[in-house]
Amino acid sequence: MKKNRAKKIATWIIVPLMAAIFILDIATVVIANNLSRRYTVTAETFDYSTGDDRIHFLNTANSDSVLIESNGLYALIDAGEGNSNPRRKTAYKGYEKEVTDYIKKVCKKDDGKVYLDFILGTHYHYDHIGVYPALISDEEIGIGKAYFKDFNADIPKDYEIDRWKINDTYGEIISGLDSRGVEIINVLPDEEFVFGDFVLQFYNTVTPDDFAGKGENASSVGVKVKKGNKTAFLAADITASTGLEDLIAPLVGDVDLLKIGHHGYYGSSSKSFLETLAPEIAVVTNQLGKIYPNVKWNITMSAKVPLYATYDNDGVIATFSDNGEIYLTNNIH
Repeated sequence: MKKNRAKKIATWIIVPLMAAIFILDIATVVIANNLSRRYTVTAETFDYSTGDDRIHFLNTANSDSVLIESNGLYALIDAGEGNSNPRRKTAYKGYEKEVTDYIKKVCKKDDGKVYLDFILGTHYHYDHIGVYPALISDEEIGIGKAYFKDFNADIPKDYEIDRWKINDTYGEIISGLDSRGVEIINVLPDEEFVFGDFVLQFYNTVTPDDFAGKGENASSVGVKVKKGNKTAFLAADITASTGLEDLIAPLVGDVDLLKIGHHGYYGSSSKSFLETLAPEIAVVTNQLGKIYPNVKWNITMSAKVPLYATYDNDGVIATFSDNGEIYLTNNIH
């Protein structure tokens, strides 16, 4: 009798709670769709009519692959999920072909050769660096230099090494870069540097010792991109749950565009983080429907920021024009 009563009480609590979450999720999606109308989003034609200073947010489902393009220079910030994630026990779709094909389509120098001036691995989760082994081994793609912090085994959870094999993926990438003679920079600069018409800056270049055991997301390198009076911040898998949002937010300051951290999953986009950065545009490398309801609430209901999902838009490009505007295009693949 006591067990039955406990089950009934649990049902009375859980069912209304789940219904409330469902209603909240629907409401935030509706609001997100309404907010997205603030910016006219047109289909990408690659005619560069609004300029060639662009951030390409590729559609690699719920993984990160972001290409920075400026005045004929190209940099790849993470490469998306590859085809052999150790976490996956069943068949799934990776994005090796899509990313390498996109790079070959876009990143051509005046001599017609495909070239990335630099690549960066923000941290060593497979959904961020999984495509790199395939990309690095493709001899049609030239690479100038590679920014990869030394792997710090003190930061990840045990299962990230034992089951997810993130150290093996990192090792495969470093080996591939060595075999091609690509310069590897493991001490990342923390000062601003010029990249075409953009000014870039890396954050969390050295993971604090007191982040030990908090998980590999705590190693995430954020990237600030500036042109004139417009600024974007690419938040990798920076989250409040690791303490990284609180550490980085006051250093970054106001931005115009924010790539949401951790694909809109657990621990990302706290109210305080959004209030400090105060973005006017948010892009998430995911499907809108897969973002956690509380994260959507923080972005759309609290911060009232229009949110554009790479999966739903088949990729998004933000062009920073010479007239001080940001133009959004989609359907980039």
